[in-house]
Amino acid sequence: MAAPQVTRFLTTMLTHLLADTLVIYLAASLNKPIQPVLDTFAAREHVIVQRESGATLEHIRKITELHRMPDVLLLADADVFPKYLVPGYTSWFAELARNRMVVAFTPRSKHANEITPANWRTILQRPDVEVGRSDPNLAPVGYRTLLLFQLAERHYRQPGLAKSLLAHAPARNIRPNAAELAALLEAGELDYIYEYQSVAESKGLRFISLPPEIDLGDPSRAKEYATASVRIRGATPGSETTVTGQPILYGLTVPTRAPHRAPALRFLAYLGSPAVRAQLRAAHVDMLAHPIVVGTNAPAELARGNDR
Repeated sequence: MAAPQVTRFLTTMLTHLLADTLVIYLAASLNKPIQPVLDTFAAREHVIVQRESGATLEHIRKITELHRMPDVLLLADADVFPKYLVPGYTSWFAELARNRMVVAFTPRSKHANEITPANWRTILQRPDVEVGRSDPNLAPVGYRTLLLFQLAERHYRQPGLAKSLLAHAPARNIRPNAAELAALLEAGELDYIYEYQSVAESKGLRFISLPPEIDLGDPSRAKEYATASVRIRGATPGSETTVTGQPILYGLTVPTRAPHRAPALRFLAYLGSPAVRAQLRAAHVDMLAHPIVVGTNAPAELARGNDR
């Protein structure tokens, strides 16, 4: 190996040995928009970012069942923190972004030129159409899809609609999370999927916006959303829990026993900076103006949030 190559190799090795590490469990629907943020943070702070992207409830079970501890959890449903992790694993969490449900498709989807906000229910129940959804036992977008079905039945005053929509999104078309489902749509294996608007926008998919009464995106309709509920697998094997409809909110926390707490807190400060919020909004993540901090002993890096 030539001298310059040896020097570069040794420099790289030394940089890695001296660098901090940040282990982040990340909701799959945030994977694409947050990648540039993580890359910039890693370079600026000389941190090695170890990212695990996947379904929110998969990440929860890594902690509660496998006892694997990340430094940061950035998940698609803020409600999982009080339900599964407070107080045993953290004393606080912060709500930081909103989203809403849509029906996504591509130009290749069957009846793509016919579907509208008025007829989407009819199109998705046609026998020649393949409709996909995420696993409700793993991903919030999966159980939010089932909540959407119930709310749609009431909104459109169409008895049996929820059951019919479920039947037309069969088990063979279920995937673990929003990102994998979108990939299947892009590959042409599905015609339509129930998806987050942010994912549809970031991937350049076509989508049908749904009424605010059913899209779980309107904070003022929390009481309406709460009339729907579904049962899913609980945090431990063999258990179940009830999920009640509520406006979609993403959340984050740093676990009490995070192994690399210092870089985690630096990441919180970086994520909450105006420039990064603007960057994520430009990437179709509907960031709140300030994080809403819930609980006690939240780090000073989140002091600009509105405690409640």
